[in-house]
Amino acid sequence: MNYDLVIVGGGPAGLAAAVAAKDNGIDSILIIERDNELGGILNQCIHNGFGLHTFKEELTGPEYASRFIAQVEERKIEYKLNTMVMDISENKVVTAMNKTDGMFTVEAKAVILAMGCRERSRGALNIPGYRPAGIFSAGTAQRLVNIEGYMPGRRVVILGSGDIGLIMARRMTLEGAQVLAVAELMPYSGGLKRNIVQCLDDFNIPLYLSHTVIDIQGKERVEGITIAEVGPDRKPIPGTEIHYDCDTLLLSCGLLPENELSKTAGVDLSPITSGPIVNDSLETNIEGIFACGNVLHVHDLVDFVSQEATNAGKNAAKYIKEGKTVGAKEVKINAVDGVRYTVPCTIRPEEMDENVTVRFRVGQVFKNCTIATYFGDELINKRKKQVMAPGEMEQVVLLKSKLAEYPDLTDITIKIEEA
Repeated sequence: MNYDLVIVGGGPAGLAAAVAAKDNGIDSILIIERDNELGGILNQCIHNGFGLHTFKEELTGPEYASRFIAQVEERKIEYKLNTMVMDISENKVVTAMNKTDGMFTVEAKAVILAMGCRERSRGALNIPGYRPAGIFSAGTAQRLVNIEGYMPGRRVVILGSGDIGLIMARRMTLEGAQVLAVAELMPYSGGLKRNIVQCLDDFNIPLYLSHTVIDIQGKERVEGITIAEVGPDRKPIPGTEIHYDCDTLLLSCGLLPENELSKTAGVDLSPITSGPIVNDSLETNIEGIFACGNVLHVHDLVDFVSQEATNAGKNAAKYIKEGKTVGAKEVKINAVDGVRYTVPCTIRPEEMDENVTVRFRVGQVFKNCTIATYFGDELINKRKKQVMAPGEMEQVVLLKSKLAEYPDLTDITIKIEEA
């Protein structure tokens, strides 16, 4: 099988990328999705708050997904469901398998990686105690409640204050469970401010910052959880223990981009995000392989995923039609002084669009600071922010017209400075 473009993943990123590629003149497109329907993780996100940027109205996750699925159907874009991609080679041969076709290969002119992300497992968290039933990742609990129709438990403690954990605190409460507490290891929340207000404060659920689980009681099923305050070294402080009798522990301790396939293709990954290192067209170090959405870095709003994926689809279409831009000059973007990383990591001033949005996260909570952008040593722009937190993504927009004034530029620096 030969296709111009193969997209791995049929979630919000894959769908938006496919629609953009089709609208930019590419007809031979195949989306490969391992689940039994398109839409990805959005299908289990039945709360609202999606689509304010993209559709200018508030939608639930399934409604948001269905808008893009309808666009894919209208454009008659091909897709294969229940199909697992096993390997992507450097020369863009995709090996996949399903029940009807068995193992098969697809040769592509370009590949877009849109596999999304996965949750950090209990094994990665080093929590002491037995391994009884009743410990779930927040996303698994969300699927059980919203899609399968099962209640994971009745008395719940949540470790981690990521957005899924906060949303599940509200969801479990609305389904009749008692959410006793949310404990967060860091001194700040990992989720959006609005989710803390709407999911915890509105339901009087306590959030313990700088706390972690130090013991899980129960052999067959969780019977109790002990949390304790941690010091600056993140070690428990004796005497601060709080015990809860409960039957369920939900883990919401961060998301990791799903990049096993990217590694087999030889894609360079960022040690900070665990996602691919990309340029302004969202192309990886492997020519013709692009990445977008949560496989690149974890987003807080699906609207930003769709925007990014639209760019990836458009740029992949351009690559298929025009081939590689040989010898284009690259300018490196440095993330320092509070900025953890940037996406993209490099830009090509001559080849880029009229403007490029550089997205990033900060490494701690900052108050009354500015986001400063430097071309070399020269300060180009300062933007004041009252509060910045790791849970919220920030951005800087770079203009092609401004970059043209600096033909000898080799690096751009984005950092946080005092106001």
